Amino acid sequence: MNGVNDFAFKIGTVNGTGSASANGLLMQAIFRMGIPVTGKNIFPSNIQGLPTWYEIRVSKDGYTARPSEVDLVVALNPSTYAKDVATVRPGGFLLYDSSWPLDPDLVREGITIMGIPFGRICVENFKGDRDRTLLRNIVYAGSLAALLNIDMDVVSGMLSEKYGKKPKLLESNHKAIQLGYEYAKTNFTCPLPFHLGKMDATSESILIDGNTACALGAVYAGATVGAWYPITPATALMEQFTAFCERFRVDKVTGEKNYAILQAEDELAAAGIIIGAGWAGARSFTNTSGPGISLMQEFIGLAYYTDIPAVFFDIQRCGPATGMPTRTQQADLMSLAYASHGDTKHLVLFPCNPGEAFEMAVQSFDMAERFQTPVFVATDLDIGMNDWMVKRFTWDDNYRPDRGKVLHKEDLDKIQKFSRYLDVDGDGIAARTLPGVGGKGAYFVRGSGHDKHAAYTEDSDAYQELVDRLKRKFEHASTVMPKPAFTLQTGSEVGLVTIGGCDAAVREAADRLRDQGVMVDVMRIRAFPFGQEVREFFDSHERNFVIEQNRDAQLRSLLAIELGIPRDNMTSILDYGGMPLTAKVVVDGVLRHLAQVPA
Repeated sequence: MNGVNDFAFKIGTVNGTGSASANGLLMQAIFRMGIPVTGKNIFPSNIQGLPTWYEIRVSKDGYTARPSEVDLVVALNPSTYAKDVATVRPGGFLLYDSSWPLDPDLVREGITIMGIPFGRICVENFKGDRDRTLLRNIVYAGSLAALLNIDMDVVSGMLSEKYGKKPKLLESNHKAIQLGYEYAKTNFTCPLPFHLGKMDATSESILIDGNTACALGAVYAGATVGAWYPITPATALMEQFTAFCERFRVDKVTGEKNYAILQAEDELAAAGIIIGAGWAGARSFTNTSGPGISLMQEFIGLAYYTDIPAVFFDIQRCGPATGMPTRTQQADLMSLAYASHGDTKHLVLFPCNPGEAFEMAVQSFDMAERFQTPVFVATDLDIGMNDWMVKRFTWDDNYRPDRGKVLHKEDLDKIQKFSRYLDVDGDGIAARTLPGVGGKGAYFVRGSGHDKHAAYTEDSDAYQELVDRLKRKFEHASTVMPKPAFTLQTGSEVGLVTIGGCDAAVREAADRLRDQGVMVDVMRIRAFPFGQEVREFFDSHERNFVIEQNRDAQLRSLLAIELGIPRDNMTSILDYGGMPLTAKVVVDGVLRHLAQVPA
């Protein structure tokens, strides 16, 4: 790193001071300059007052993982100055608010320290504490524009877009940007050794977060019912779905709303609502995180046992218990795969970024109805709440929802007797009916023992016949779930296996390892149950590393349980501190373990 369009910078502020707008302005401006960019927001779980950081990585090669080192830190929170100084790479830069003196003990050799009096500039040029606090962020954005060579015409255009109908705000923001820009230009050598230069690498891409992408996917899939209980980091998904529905699901003539969104009293109730809606024939979903999944277990088991479709978006965070609500992790894998008591196995999709989250959101509703079962879409806080650069979404207007085996009135009229759980063709999927299509298709939904006719039973043979059918259905699903994604290199004997949001760091690590003479193949698992391709990948490599973000190697455990892969053939590289994975963690882990193997 460290050159034109290949660096990272980090802004440290206080939560609740309005820095998000300035940080978004910077990232959007870089994107509009045609330069690949991604942002990671590291924020506390309280409303305001604690430290927050925003990391922006610029990569002409399109790498989107969290940077392994930071070239420039903008330190605006005195309580974190020591940590901010320590974060700067050797030879890097620290920019701080010199309105207040920097403790001499914090001065560090090997880095360049620059001071700009952001606070004093705002006091001298703006009135009112609120305006001075908010515009301080815009002043530092202006200074960074000078130091990093951000196109000021792009920045000015964005401010006009945002505040064009509010002349006073537009004037004050333009003034603040210019004040910061001119101060940096006058007092420092601009631009810095690492800086920006226009490219044309973003025209086919968009910036979007995973929660918005999932919500949009739900709209395109035809979902009409959503129920949830607010929880970080999932709440924004339903908020975005609501906004989309208000825009696209309201009859323009009558004003009738063609959707139902309910904030339930708790997660258990939310699960019950969407399962009821799924039984009635609506495409329905809930969004939650690990604690919510824990509370929903009983209803999840009911839907599995009674063949009711429902979609659950799990935006994972650090656990257990309340854990760290605003940190990312992949520690719900076992919970999702076997959610609820008794013998249960569930379909789980693992998108790696917002682009795939959009696609898999649509797939999840098709899978839920095709297999008449709960389906989980497992993202995480990093995917869900951070801004990612992904390829522009595409859509096939010929798409039609896969409703699965549904018997309508004309179908029922042709049969002698409807048996709700009768497997006719051996794939484990029984035909269902929708309420109200005819008396012959009516049936009771029982969470207690029932046979293939949906009648109550405690007969052992009838019970085993039913749960064996559910097992066949799960096994059949393994043949049609999304296949793994592979990145292969000629002559590789080492395999890297990963999942979800680790993908960007692992693929970058594969390039770094290749540069050091270590050839590796990468397999990203995209769904559970695992297909045969997963087992074949392990068998074709002498060494396999399983990279995931949890303490207990849950992906490795699932692979051992479901495919019988010996644990000795899977070396874990684990990172579970709550921060997005970096390529350095992967590279260091692989090289360390390979060095321990006798030549």
